[in-house]
Amino acid sequence: MKRLLLPAAGLSLVAAGFGAGIAVSATAADDPAPVTVTRQSLAEVANPTGGHGRTLGLSKVVVMPGAALASHHHPGSQLGYVAEGVLTYTVETKQATLMKGPGDDPTVVKVVGPGQTVKVRPGHWLVEEQGEVHHARNAGDVPVVIYLSTLLKTGQPAAIPD
Repeated sequence: MKRLLLPAAGLSLVAAGFGAGIAVSATAADDPAPVTVTRQSLAEVANPTGGHGRTLGLSKVVVMPGAALASHHHPGSQLGYVAEGVLTYTVETKQATLMKGPGDDPTVVKVVGPGQTVKVRPGHWLVEEQGEVHHARNAGDVPVVIYLSTLLKTGQPAAIPD
């Protein structure tokens, strides 16, 4: 068996999450298909109204079965909505809030503190604090699809490895 380390460059979640320079790892057989995390930028605007000096972004992240997102944090605000699959998400420092329901009438499922792990299921979403350190993985057998909304200082990376 060999261990693969694949960069998930430009990844913006939650995974999340979910950021540039996060290492993805998996154990593999002799001729495996790589275990990957992909990020697709769907929309982005610099200096949105009320956000001078910031960039507002929307991305789609796909976390394949067996993929893991190494410890990282975000230098701004991030929302991560799980559309498909189940993401196993662990907070290391600070806290994240697991939500469900529509954005205009949300329900708090759990405030996730240091050392706590939650399963983020379809229709649930995470509110990640700036600087909150976390890691995540897809322990299931189907891809996890996450939609991320980020508000970062313009020029800042989406995530910083820890």
